[in-house]
Amino acid sequence: MVEAPSGSMAQAIDRAALLLATDPTSAEQQARAILQRAPSDPRALLILASARRRQGDPAGARALLEPLAKAYPQAAHTRYELGETLAALGQVDAAIALLRQAVSLNPQLAEGWRALGDQLFLLGDAKAAENAFAQHLRASVRDPRLKVVAASISAGRLSDAERLLHTHLTAAPNDAQAMALLADVFARQVRRGDAEVVLERCLEIDPEFDGARFSYAHILYQRQKAALALPHIEQLLARSPRDPAYRNLMAACLAFIGDYDRAIHLYEDLLADYGKQPKIWLNYGHALRTVGRADAAIAAYKQCITLAPDLGDAYWSLANLKVASFSDEEMATMAAQLKRPQVGDEDRLHLNYALGKALEDAGDTQASFEHYAEGARLRSVSLGYIAAETTALVRRTKAVFTREAFARREGAGSPSRAPIFIVGLPRAGSTLVEQILASHSAVEGTMELPDIGLIAHDLERAARRAGSSYPEILPGLPSDDLTAMGERFLADTLVHRKLGRPHFIDKMPNNFQNVGLIHLILPNARIIDARRHPMASCFSAFKQHFAEGQAFSYDQSDLGQYYRDYVDLMAHFDVVLPGVVHRVIYDDLVEDTEGQVRRLLDYCRLPFEAACLDFHNNARAVRTVSSEQVRRPIFRDGLDQWRRYEPWLEPLKTALGPALEGWRG
Repeated sequence: MVEAPSGSMAQAIDRAALLLATDPTSAEQQARAILQRAPSDPRALLILASARRRQGDPAGARALLEPLAKAYPQAAHTRYELGETLAALGQVDAAIALLRQAVSLNPQLAEGWRALGDQLFLLGDAKAAENAFAQHLRASVRDPRLKVVAASISAGRLSDAERLLHTHLTAAPNDAQAMALLADVFARQVRRGDAEVVLERCLEIDPEFDGARFSYAHILYQRQKAALALPHIEQLLARSPRDPAYRNLMAACLAFIGDYDRAIHLYEDLLADYGKQPKIWLNYGHALRTVGRADAAIAAYKQCITLAPDLGDAYWSLANLKVASFSDEEMATMAAQLKRPQVGDEDRLHLNYALGKALEDAGDTQASFEHYAEGARLRSVSLGYIAAETTALVRRTKAVFTREAFARREGAGSPSRAPIFIVGLPRAGSTLVEQILASHSAVEGTMELPDIGLIAHDLERAARRAGSSYPEILPGLPSDDLTAMGERFLADTLVHRKLGRPHFIDKMPNNFQNVGLIHLILPNARIIDARRHPMASCFSAFKQHFAEGQAFSYDQSDLGQYYRDYVDLMAHFDVVLPGVVHRVIYDDLVEDTEGQVRRLLDYCRLPFEAACLDFHNNARAVRTVSSEQVRRPIFRDGLDQWRRYEPWLEPLKTALGPALEGWRG
């Protein structure tokens, strides 16, 4: 029988519990003092166990918690603590089971939902993790006025939640919890820019709101602002250095800014704790692939497949290396997974792409195309791309960027000669051009930088507020604003420049839509149009699943129209900015490598260096799907691969129309 504590003992227990989050050592001392008076007090034992876990002794915590859990089977907090402890010991399945019991016993146990979400996320069960995080959000709300909002969010009634939150924030504009909820609504609606603004204000009001800080860091990462996210994650890790979600986001941000050594070390550290988590193996494989450790990347992807045979992304990542072959057993496993009705669309589309590549390598062209087409169909349905909007943007861009418009802005923009932009379509040879240039002693290759797109996005937001649009807003901007945007680009991209070379490359292909903006804000930048035969380029994009940003590539008709729009816009810039854009035809680069490389270097105002012809010996990190291909000498095999699939590409040919003949420009 446990002795009932006196009033002073109850206060001591409350003080010890409060110390757990900030000072577990002192919490342990207080718990031990209480236990001297009441050796069997379950609350003091629970605090002692939690303090031991928080100080890095999960085995000691487990020894205390297992008898407690047996003695008090309805105690939600005890099951939560034991779940966290088993997770720290690497017993993930048992941890998840206990955490599920904890939140079943007490659905208001916010920390239990958060811990459950973390473990499910690391296990790779994204849907269940998302549900747990939604429940965490609901349970975290203490203000009765906001509980109905949290319930609406959990139920997916986002418009209702947004309306209620706007009303609430009108009356209580400094309510940080309400702001965090509004940011969550925006994030679920993929309104990440709005979420970023709200979370920034939320943290100004409550700098100690760790949940909002993590959400802010995650939104910044999703918006490709990893460098800005890092200080926030470091602040979170200072408080919780072993938190797996914090460490995972830190590794992703480090990889994004090109700090692969630290990212790989972090993934290895995570895998030491969570070696059964397939998503960590997957991300680890991505980092290894980028730095050229192909064999280690293959091993990581295969370990991921062993742990999660239905995780389509792992198969596709293996296929995406372009150098790995699937065994008959692996192909049979993929086919079997596709027959399982419970496999979700995301895994299903990845499996289709991977099996398409495997069958292509095996020479079964028709079956290969069927899988590519099914993967593309699944992806297209989820994106809802509207080709007419791109065509309209091209038409409006041509109307804004006339020869006269550029003449009026002579002298505006940053004078820097550092940036080199490579634009065009994905899978058109841009990574090869980048690798050639990055082999020059004066040039650093970075990645597909998001910064020009972010500047354009901010201009679009400003234009909407002013009743205008982008790019129509540009002619009315002061010259100083154009210069400031150029300097912003240089400052924001500095984090990617590790070598201190005079020039650096941004190879975001979609920047062909922003050539006019680039020339206004960086008039001395070099702009290279990497172009490939339309059938080869478009089919290569069609059979590729991109992580994001290429929504046009999953339908043959959309692809053909997009290529026509691209050729049309670049032809316009050839007229209004003669000599500003240099075109590299992939087919010519294959046939006359040295001649084309010399022309390219002349355009970039660089002396010839033989290393540019030996680009395949450059060991730099390469982030794109061509990472292994550019580590080999130029080969002709890719020029005509599309011809094997020609019987199924009639919609693409029709959509391309005149671009089939006039694509060279």
